[in-house]
Amino acid sequence: MSRQANQNGSVPLQVCLVALPDAVISTLAGIYDVMNGVSMMGIASPGAEHPFKVEIVGEQAGPLRLASGVPIDVQRTIDDITTCAIVIVPSVLLKPGGWETGRYPRLVDWVKRMHDEGARLCSACSGVFLLAETGLFDGRDATVHFGYAREFAACYPAVPIHPERVLVIAGPREDLVSSGASNTWHDMVLYLIAHHVGATVAQEVARIALQWHQDGLTPYMIFEGRNDHGDAEIQNAQEWLATHFSIANPVDEMVKRSKLAERTFKRRFADATGLAPLAYVQRLRIEDAKRRLERTGSPVDEISWRVGYEDAAFFRRLFKRTTGMTPGAYRRRFQIPQFARG
Repeated sequence: MSRQANQNGSVPLQVCLVALPDAVISTLAGIYDVMNGVSMMGIASPGAEHPFKVEIVGEQAGPLRLASGVPIDVQRTIDDITTCAIVIVPSVLLKPGGWETGRYPRLVDWVKRMHDEGARLCSACSGVFLLAETGLFDGRDATVHFGYAREFAACYPAVPIHPERVLVIAGPREDLVSSGASNTWHDMVLYLIAHHVGATVAQEVARIALQWHQDGLTPYMIFEGRNDHGDAEIQNAQEWLATHFSIANPVDEMVKRSKLAERTFKRRFADATGLAPLAYVQRLRIEDAKRRLERTGSPVDEISWRVGYEDAAFFRRLFKRTTGMTPGAYRRRFQIPQFARG
């Protein structure tokens, strides 16, 4: 087992931040700065001035050009590291062809060895693609950027994925940690600080530099109906519905247009899209309402009517159930600021 620092910080925790050519520099650099910043900013508790020893590691030491073309310096090669407390894989940029498994066999083998020696494995956003190659996440809950959720599920069907969750902590020793979309690496780093240094220090770091995403990721997620199912009849219905979801009784109209029996249509629609027709309509309406809340100053009652709901109270309840926020709270969070409008 690797040495673990207690909350008094008597032994600095060895943190290996993995650099690979697909890595996103903003996440990698952000994690590096914040975890080192616990000591640099002088906010660690007494006796724990250096709770973490963070190093950028990779297959080779020296300059490495990341996904954006910006070079970073890999401080140590994985061949020189036989044990560490925490391994963190930052966000990776998936190319148009998607994630290519088997590209980094040395890294995957090394990660497995570190875990065997007691390391906690952590991923930011899409970094879980690499960690999942170890097989250690099979049967364990995880999260990933919601934009990559389908691709991840296709690559690693044995891993239950929850893209709506900010942070997932799994494994028998809470040793498998994954964070979701965007800046939820903040939550991962704050969790590690709270767990290994103390909640007070984590809150101080949050106050100075980061933020918790306590509302979850559901408000950020954009609904895109599945269209890779191969059912031409349902595909036609989806295409029609994309511009007619706000009409009265759109499900009845889809059934009529399909020339299928109602029961058959609804069964095929649910099989193809993963949602019942009415639920699908509701998701399209809520998505349109979100755009109107973001981009206009229209009253909520008017938006409710425009997306297809005469009962504004029902619309408000449905909106909150779908996004986790009231329409007003959503608008305050996501509306384009006045200074940024053309």
